[in-house]
Amino acid sequence: MWIYEQASWPEFCWEFEKIAVVLADLRHRQGRLMGRLESLGFDLRQETTLAALTSEVIMSSAIEGELLSTEEVRSSIAKRLGIEIGGYLLPNRQVEGIVDIMLDATQHYQTPLTKERLFAWHAALFPAGRSGMHRINVGAWRTLASGPMRVVSGPMGRETVHFEAPKASQLDQEMSTFLAWFEGSEGVDPLLKAGIAHLWFVTIHPFDDGNGRIGRAIADMALARAEQTSDRFYSLSAQIEAERKAYYLQLEMQQRGTTDITVWLEWFLGCFSRALLRAENSLKKVLFKAELWKKVNEKPVNERQRVVINRMLEDHFEGHMNTSKYASMAKCSTDTALRDIQVLKKRGVFLQNPAKGRSTSYRLVDELGLIV
Repeated sequence: MWIYEQASWPEFCWEFEKIAVVLADLRHRQGRLMGRLESLGFDLRQETTLAALTSEVIMSSAIEGELLSTEEVRSSIAKRLGIEIGGYLLPNRQVEGIVDIMLDATQHYQTPLTKERLFAWHAALFPAGRSGMHRINVGAWRTLASGPMRVVSGPMGRETVHFEAPKASQLDQEMSTFLAWFEGSEGVDPLLKAGIAHLWFVTIHPFDDGNGRIGRAIADMALARAEQTSDRFYSLSAQIEAERKAYYLQLEMQQRGTTDITVWLEWFLGCFSRALLRAENSLKKVLFKAELWKKVNEKPVNERQRVVINRMLEDHFEGHMNTSKYASMAKCSTDTALRDIQVLKKRGVFLQNPAKGRSTSYRLVDELGLIV
């Protein structure tokens, strides 16, 4: 028996005492992070929001096995939000569609969620009317012609059915009930509401495809309403992607269970807590970059030095800096690279590592060095 076949569906219940402590800790951590975000200047808040939204879009698609270009996604979001990033790329229609959905959900979170809005999201997600090679019903609920909606794995003929969604004939009633609850449900803790909404939506599975991504956008909308801000400082989808196996396992266990969703909510809130922890670390990096550039800008640096420092601040930069690597990045001679490095070393922006001779290398000053 699937959860929606239970007599109590969709009257969800949970053991509040089991999650009360987690909720209290989450609110405290949320408040602390929001406070730190408010203390940032406008430009840094924009940078944090851009990074979080970029991660949310990319990782929500990655959960479904779709890989998007980070630069295209970042460029698309920056252009829509009016954030200057030094030139915009032309993203493809797939990127534009998922960006449209995420920005509509998080920047216009106070606008009511309606059937028509969900249809518009779905049409944006599949602009060609196809999922891969298959034509799908776009901007409308799935129909009887689509057949049973199942989540399966395994070889053809020996598939394992992990979940089977409600019949297409039930969708109008199911979604009307869901949308009425989402726009009402006074008294439900906003963080719990995000977890319930995601589980409920993906259980109904109203579309031929894209239910996971739209379900996560709905959760993001609920979280934005809880925080009463369009500023984003974390990516829930990035954490779900990191825990993808557990995510699908928890969904399947709950969909095979009863309408007591305590276990699902415990996992969802735990995942959200870990997303906030990841955001704390990201915010530390943003603050470090700001303090570093404050130190650097005490005296002007040349364009070569600016390029190299920015590259070293990127998350995917590996190893340390040396003259040959600097020359390659800055497109200059090794003699020029050495002079630039020595200037940055003298100013305390670069620190020389212990090894000498041909192994001589440099690293950026750390947080403690900036304080000194």
